[in-house]
Amino acid sequence: MDGPATIPAASALGNRILKVDHAGEQGAICVYRAQWAVAGLTAPSMREQLADFLVHEKRHRSIFGAALMKRGLSRCRSYALCSLGGYVLGTLTALMGRRAIAATTIAIESVVLRHLAEQQEQLQTVDPEAAALIASIIDDEQLHHDRSLDAIDDDSGLLRLLRTGVGQATEAVIWLGMRL
Repeated sequence: MDGPATIPAASALGNRILKVDHAGEQGAICVYRAQWAVAGLTAPSMREQLADFLVHEKRHRSIFGAALMKRGLSRCRSYALCSLGGYVLGTLTALMGRRAIAATTIAIESVVLRHLAEQQEQLQTVDPEAAALIASIIDDEQLHHDRSLDAIDDDSGLLRLLRTGVGQATEAVIWLGMRL
């Protein structure tokens, strides 16, 4: 077989989800890159953790990128938006310090984990290959959430507000990606 694998029409949803998840991983990479850079000034103790998270997100992007290539799909139209948004969000939250960095990860990963569980369920019968790819990253995403939760010792009103805003923005980007 020389070309991309033939994917049944029933997996159109799987194709769409893989494209959006690939773009989301790019966004996460940009968040962590920006946070890592700014944390050198505002939260040096977070840099090692951010570097670890960045390695995971790069691996996730590669997993989804390889699936897109195998299926002969281009990346999602929201890819550039995720990149730009990730850099802006990462920079702004890192300027606010360690607790804001952690709150951002908690907010993003809470949304992402819920979506990944829903995607797995939706794809289990129509696109088991896509469902398995999604399953392969869940433990890392949960680790990011839990390690960040451990980094917050005080859940102030400002942090709750930040988490709410970041969570809503994450939902909006996913919604938009599914429709572009």
